[in-house]
Amino acid sequence: MQSEERQSRIEAYLQEAEFASLDELARRVGTSVSTVRRDLSQLERAGKARRTHGGARTLQPRTDEFVFNVRDSRQVDEKETIGAACAELIQPGQNIIIDSGTTCYHVARNLGDRAAQVITNSLPVANLFSGSSRQEVLVSGGIIYPRLGVLVGPHAVETFSRVHADVAILSGSGICEEGVYNSHALLVDIQRAMMAGAAKVIFCLDHMKFNRRSTFFLSDFEPIDAVVTDAQAPEPLVNALRAKGIDVVVAPPAATAAAAR
Repeated sequence: MQSEERQSRIEAYLQEAEFASLDELARRVGTSVSTVRRDLSQLERAGKARRTHGGARTLQPRTDEFVFNVRDSRQVDEKETIGAACAELIQPGQNIIIDSGTTCYHVARNLGDRAAQVITNSLPVANLFSGSSRQEVLVSGGIIYPRLGVLVGPHAVETFSRVHADVAILSGSGICEEGVYNSHALLVDIQRAMMAGAAKVIFCLDHMKFNRRSTFFLSDFEPIDAVVTDAQAPEPLVNALRAKGIDVVVAPPAATAAAAR
């Protein structure tokens, strides 16, 4: 493959994923990491990409799809009820990994003083607990990706590869009978490390994620202990997950939850 074609493919992939590691880009274009570095240097000089430690990012994102505030404005009631229901599953004094999904942010909002330690790569979650004296907060290393409100890259993966927690709370962009998907490649390796480092794995997914496949396959159900969703989740898939041994917690509708409080 000629350098022009490689660079065009790299640029196109960065437009889709916004950020990628050197290893990932090398696999995508079928070449060595050192060649990808040279290609990225040329793309950077042309103003088409920005090199980062261990990878690269696009300078011209196509949409605001991945922006934290934009994502957090969708299904807000469902996310809040899921967050409250998931928080109830946490035992006092447990150490919790929380990923960067907006639904996970609502779990963090509802934790109160249950967790003794919060381990995260989410800047909004870290900021939420920054003034608290009730939790110790461990923030991963990595490159700040401000649109996502997240720390990404090899250092983030390394952080979660070296920690252990009682529970990991994660989200994704889709769930179907074969497993969970994520639409953003840069988060998949981090989430897999989070799952490997936790004794219990919980996914928080609103009903819009059900029966949906996204770009990147994250995990089958073998390492997943529980799924927390809202009352609109389709019953056939909820039952199918339970048949696989997954503890599916269905949060009450927002009005019911508010009345209960």
